[in-house]
Amino acid sequence: MTRTDTPPAWDERSQLTTFLDYARDTARAKCEDVSPENARKAPLPGSPLMTLSGLVNHLRWVEYFWFQVVFLGEEDEGPWTDEDPDREMRIAVDLPLADVLGEYAEQAARYRELVTANDLDTKAKRSNSDGRQVDLRWILLHLIEETARHNGHLDIVRELVDGTTGV
Repeated sequence: MTRTDTPPAWDERSQLTTFLDYARDTARAKCEDVSPENARKAPLPGSPLMTLSGLVNHLRWVEYFWFQVVFLGEEDEGPWTDEDPDREMRIAVDLPLADVLGEYAEQAARYRELVTANDLDTKAKRSNSDGRQVDLRWILLHLIEETARHNGHLDIVRELVDGTTGV
């Protein structure tokens, strides 16, 4: 997998989408060649949901929430519930990591098209948790931050489960 954070052009959209793709590709790279057993291990005693599978599934569903539910205003059909707000991380241990990664990649391709088709100043159909209507630019920035932060978690978990570092 070739990853780059250098955009093909220097306009704002190219820079934002390149950084989000780079962060997505880094998340996938951190999971390369991990065994199915290690993908499901939660090595941090205080974080039983912190698995490679769970983190990638979380990233997948976070993008779904921001693009489809908040930006497009679609009904929230995510796996979470009021009783289990982190369910996307819990159910991931029952899914093959290859499937989770595949869904994440397929979804990213659809969202790339969505971003291309909309102006960065386009307001989301729904408000965020503090009642403000964010725009597409903010959503991209938020997803870059969220994915990069969880890449740090993926890095730590991967090292703890099988010793792999430097990805």
